[in-house]
Amino acid sequence: MLPGVLAVSSQAELSSTRPRRLPVSSSTTPAALARFNTSDDGTARSVLHEVCASRAWGSKVLAQRPYATLDALFAASDAAMAELTAQDLAEAMAGHPPIGRPKPGDATSNREQSGMAGASDELKAEMLELNLAYQEKFGHVFLICASGRTGEQMRDALRNRIDNSPEQEREIVRVELGKINRIRLTRIAETAEGDAA
Repeated sequence: MLPGVLAVSSQAELSSTRPRRLPVSSSTTPAALARFNTSDDGTARSVLHEVCASRAWGSKVLAQRPYATLDALFAASDAAMAELTAQDLAEAMAGHPPIGRPKPGDATSNREQSGMAGASDELKAEMLELNLAYQEKFGHVFLICASGRTGEQMRDALRNRIDNSPEQEREIVRVELGKINRIRLTRIAETAEGDAA
């Protein structure tokens, strides 16, 4: 278990769906994280859905509020990701566009895939071909934490992973989703009210 994780008193507390008033976090909790902690369940669930499209992941993370620190939020996210079924992972992947084709008008998608922005037409064509071959083999998009990676690095990763078994690829996808979730959760926890996410 990662340091900073909040203890949950019972399994019933994890599965409770009743609306509840959460205590205001301490003054050491980042303001945006404190707002997330005290927002109503519907609002918080919507915020989490923007991080990860898996409803199971969102429910598990939501159930453990409030979070005193970003590390505690990361620990809950990682634990929830580890418990996702193949169906939950498929739901999470459905929220991600193919590498090289970010969602039009989606700032998060464009930011995360910025390594492809300056890619040559040749590299973009190769990525499209590899993406299609990957999707045909595995039945879902090639998923990688693209932040900070060049187009060439993403292409090389795709080339290497296309020969994996579905079981190997599912576990790699789980790890990559966890990395993406941490980046997106950091933005939520550190974004001041009124700033762009």
